[in-house]
Amino acid sequence: MDYRVSARKTAVAQALISRDLLREEAPLVGVIDMEALDAVIGSLKRAFPAHFSHAFAAKANSMPGVLAHVRGAGMACEVASPNEFAAAVDAGFQPMDIVFDSPAKTRSELHRALGVGTVLYVDNFQELARVDELLRNTSSTATIGARINPQVGAGSITSTSTASATSKFGIALGDPGNRDALIAAFLARPWLTSLHVHVGSQGCPLDLTVQGVRAVVDLANAIDAACGQRRISTLDIGGGLPVNFADDTVHPTFDEYATLLRDTVPELFDGSMRVITEFGRSVIAKVGFILARVEYTKTMGGRRVAITHAGAQVAARTVYQPDTWPLRISALDEQGRPKPGVAVEQDVAGPCCFAGDILAHRRALPLLEPGDHVLIHDTGGYYFSSPYIYNSLPPIDAYAVAGPDQQFEIVSLG
Repeated sequence: MDYRVSARKTAVAQALISRDLLREEAPLVGVIDMEALDAVIGSLKRAFPAHFSHAFAAKANSMPGVLAHVRGAGMACEVASPNEFAAAVDAGFQPMDIVFDSPAKTRSELHRALGVGTVLYVDNFQELARVDELLRNTSSTATIGARINPQVGAGSITSTSTASATSKFGIALGDPGNRDALIAAFLARPWLTSLHVHVGSQGCPLDLTVQGVRAVVDLANAIDAACGQRRISTLDIGGGLPVNFADDTVHPTFDEYATLLRDTVPELFDGSMRVITEFGRSVIAKVGFILARVEYTKTMGGRRVAITHAGAQVAARTVYQPDTWPLRISALDEQGRPKPGVAVEQDVAGPCCFAGDILAHRRALPLLEPGDHVLIHDTGGYYFSSPYIYNSLPPIDAYAVAGPDQQFEIVSLG
């Protein structure tokens, strides 16, 4: 991994320390670089034509300031729980720009989504029956569709792959009878006008993602043919772009993904359907980072250990699955400057009261000492925005930074 740190990040770190935002009472903070976020959103929009609508996956970072910013940048919002739904509304998203696709919607949640007119994706045939019941007594302006599991296979991280044969999400397209049942369901319900697919993100190669999209477009064509007219007016192709955590390079890019889609699923680009994407991690991960103070250092069994304030409470995935979710860490001094010195293998540990609370094992870094800081890269999505309340450790303060003079604004609820 590349442990170098950019001048932009070190300038932010030094400003936080000098302005007493990273201090004794707040030894751990998260940062979202809003200028970098705007650049990512701009690259996403440029990669696709105007009939594509891009929904930000709120689960990646549902902090109020972040949701309000992506709304202002012209994105829609994908939500998968009542609280995410409420956060999107509070951030100013209009109902037609909210995609609701939780796999466990209650009747009251369905009633609300239908009542306000969101984009609503039915996860299974039992849920479809509930929507049937609700629509007997109410009209709705919602765009309603079915989530499909194309069963094209899992990526390298099974827990985040949603298109394996037994994934819990959606209606299994290849299971006996399901394809015919889906076509019949659309024939019987003129208000079903959309399909949704999401193959997975981290660990899923682009060709697997595109294969899943191709399968669902083929289903859309079959439904249109059975109906004798264009029935599928909206197609949601989910997210699915993995993030490079090894260095600052962005790959794959939105342009690369769009090119592969054009080659494999050209129907998406002819303007005959509204196409929705649901990118989360690939929009927000690389524009965020964590800064944590080193509190103590010690030697245990001949190995150096640095005890910091960043552990499982902000990086649970990395602590519990370090080989699957490794993070880059850079060493900074007391003022937030890159620390010089010969790299020494050391463990970077967190504050949680269990032995496995280690962010990095045998990581070669300049020797950390009390008062130094660690900068943890690429954590804008799913890390400090989704705290794990272990030992009753509180959610951390998170700041948006913008402008050459490092203007900070709190974006978290904390």
